[in-house]
Amino acid sequence: MIRLAKAMARKDLTLVLARGNGLAQALLLGLLLIFVFSLSREAGQPVTPQEAATVFWLSSAFCQVLVFNRLFALEETGEARLGLLLLPAPIQAVWLGKAIAGFCLLLLAQVCFLPAAVALLGQDLSGPLTEGALALLLVDLGLCAVGALLGALATGQGARESLLSVLFFPLQVPLLLAGIKLGAQTFGLSLPDGPGSWLRMALAFDGVFLGAGLLLFGFLYSGDA
Repeated sequence: MIRLAKAMARKDLTLVLARGNGLAQALLLGLLLIFVFSLSREAGQPVTPQEAATVFWLSSAFCQVLVFNRLFALEETGEARLGLLLLPAPIQAVWLGKAIAGFCLLLLAQVCFLPAAVALLGQDLSGPLTEGALALLLVDLGLCAVGALLGALATGQGARESLLSVLFFPLQVPLLLAGIKLGAQTFGLSLPDGPGSWLRMALAFDGVFLGAGLLLFGFLYSGDA
């Protein structure tokens, strides 16, 4: 399972980075969102750390959707998805490989989003960077666990059933809220209760959806194949 997951992640990263169009669209959308928000402020009006963190994570969430749509679209030509379903290996390896590839691509996009948010929104990384980096990894892990399920639900079902993927978006609110609070702390906002409760929320979310991915992916990905 681990060997197949590594091979799947390596194949997806090679294809997406070589072609470039899938990641470029996600990058442009996220950067455009940050740029438009920076223009919406009046001259001289400061952007609060919480507002900046909100824009950063909204950009990341939109990026996540485009990245996983692109990753799962790679097998939609030539009946490649059917070939994956017939492999003599746990189908969960496909989910794990997609999640790993999406995690790497999302981190790569955020390398561009973070300096853009600092420069365009007038922020300063004056908060605890270690906790900020941990929060980034935990929230990204949860987003990618959900994103891999969303991709399976959208590609493994018919057109009507794929609309059910909309139901997953409200489930990400607690994770995004944790990312916003911890991101605001990284930008210099003081959290009265400290970061512990938000880190635990992100960790619990990751555990729930990693388990859900392992249990449900096979049913979602098989779809109408």
